[in-house]
Amino acid sequence: MTTYIFKTRVLLNLLIGVLLFFNDLQLSAQETIRFKTVVIDAGHGGRDSGALGKFSKEKDIVLDVALQVGAYIKKYMPDINVVYTRKSDVFVPLSKRADIANEHDADLFLSIHANAISTSKIYGAETFVLGLHRTDENLEVAKLENSVITLEEDYTTTYEGFDPNSAESYIIFELMQNIHIDQSIQMASLVQSQFKERVGRKDRGVKQAGFLVLRRASMPSVLIELGFLTNHNEEKFIASEKGKTYMASAIFRAVRAYKEEFDSKSRMEEFASLAQSAEATKISYRIQVASSKKAIRKSANIYERFTDVWEFEQGGRYKYTTQYHTNYEKAQAALSQIREEVKDAFLVAFKGDQPIPLKEAVALQQ
Repeated sequence: MTTYIFKTRVLLNLLIGVLLFFNDLQLSAQETIRFKTVVIDAGHGGRDSGALGKFSKEKDIVLDVALQVGAYIKKYMPDINVVYTRKSDVFVPLSKRADIANEHDADLFLSIHANAISTSKIYGAETFVLGLHRTDENLEVAKLENSVITLEEDYTTTYEGFDPNSAESYIIFELMQNIHIDQSIQMASLVQSQFKERVGRKDRGVKQAGFLVLRRASMPSVLIELGFLTNHNEEKFIASEKGKTYMASAIFRAVRAYKEEFDSKSRMEEFASLAQSAEATKISYRIQVASSKKAIRKSANIYERFTDVWEFEQGGRYKYTTQYHTNYEKAQAALSQIREEVKDAFLVAFKGDQPIPLKEAVALQQ
């Protein structure tokens, strides 16, 4: 009977230990940074039509694409929270769009647009990140998208005197430091890759320009230009139901790939942190073979006698150890051999890289 009670207690303690272990894992997983929210911004809307083609308006095309992107994410990535800056034909100020992303603590901000230019031969998709325009063409795209603020009341106050048609106003973007630039470029590259490989669109690349809609966003952000409504063939494609579905699918795939990379990196950082934490509390044993008030030179005899010598300071003295063991019995066995060369050698214990009393180390391991 006594044996039965003893075994029952052992099993109960083991079960409690396992439950506590998995509870710790669950808490750790909850604390891990994960990709949770994406904000999708359909450019323009309401009284702001955006770019105009021969038979289509930018505001209508990008709204359809934005809603389809969100629908794909909800269907195939149900754990992701999707937020729209607009879901209907309404006007939303540029500053409000970024505020929505900030208020929802978004992990990614997508602003979807369609382009226009005076030369009808130009076509292709491009994705922008916030930065200083490198070409006059990029500046013109930014001017076109930023001009929407003139439809807002008292826009000079809201945007601190920014003039969307003045090249001088864009100097502010040269002074800005976008801390999310690498992640933004990563997302932009994924979008362009999907457009090129999956949809067969001309890849106009990842570019930088001063977009007000991205300026206040406190997370990785991109502005996607689906194509040019001023090019007849491209307008026909991106305004068609097939074209909008293909472009939305490409953006969704880019978001999914970005999330996978985001979560993978987060897990790697978590494992590194756990490993570092484990290393900091690991109990180990070394064999002390020398001690000195002054640091011993690397050319000294002790370094010749032992290949692995580790120095640490304690109590105002420099102490020197050799070997490394995590098992007390093996450390004791090694000590017997070392004493054949250094008679007064002895074991020292460490928790992480901090020396602790030998008895405490043994007790902690037991």
